[in-house]
Amino acid sequence: MLRSVFWRSWTMNASRTGATQYHAVGVIYTLLPVINLFYKTDKDKADALVRHTTWFNATMHINNFIMGLVASMEKKNSEDPTFDASAITAVKASLMGPISGVGDSFFWGILRVIAAGIGISLASTGSAMGAVVFLLLYNIPAFIIHYYSLYGGYSVGAGFIKKLYESGGIKIVTKTSSMLGLMMVGSMTASNVKFKTILTVAAKGAKEAASIQNYLDQLFIGIVPLLVTMTAFWLLRKKVNINWIMFGIMLLGIVLGLLGIC
Repeated sequence: MLRSVFWRSWTMNASRTGATQYHAVGVIYTLLPVINLFYKTDKDKADALVRHTTWFNATMHINNFIMGLVASMEKKNSEDPTFDASAITAVKASLMGPISGVGDSFFWGILRVIAAGIGISLASTGSAMGAVVFLLLYNIPAFIIHYYSLYGGYSVGAGFIKKLYESGGIKIVTKTSSMLGLMMVGSMTASNVKFKTILTVAAKGAKEAASIQNYLDQLFIGIVPLLVTMTAFWLLRKKVNINWIMFGIMLLGIVLGLLGIC
């Protein structure tokens, strides 16, 4: 089962399906052997498939640790009817940030740079082995880590989940993971959604016009980006197409810019 998951996982990061799901389809394809093995009824399989339609993105060569952990949790969920299935989604969401932080730093910032440096030095001498050496130095460690992270996540996860469930700690992990996920969404909103108005108000007798942006910041820093994000989230909950929401935000930005508001 895990061998099939391993080979399927290579397609995960090539399955982008929009901003609301990203690599979710790849996750479902990767975990299909797990779902088909552990769940016997069509309803249970459907519930598991729906559970993994949520947004997912993590560094490719180490995201298999999450897949292994999720596989062990799906097994536990199939065996124990009292298991809280929402914990699977919560744990998966909470691990994306930490896993990507480690993975991006190592693979993109260290391994790739070292491999490219050695490969370029060989290529600069006219050796055709430069490209080959680069590919080998990068992909061999990546392949090994990709393989063992899956089995490590599954073996560690099985014992970890069992201990948490027996001690009642699974509820704490679920709640903490949910809080961490919300913190990640909040930090992404603050760093990626920008708004700054250039409007000013000239008060009678004042030497300088007062900036409306200063008043907004005093009220709540980032209040407009937060309102825009919450509005987009509300529209998504109302089943409004994500493309219409994106075009609406783009149109709003253009109009506000033309009017000289921001």
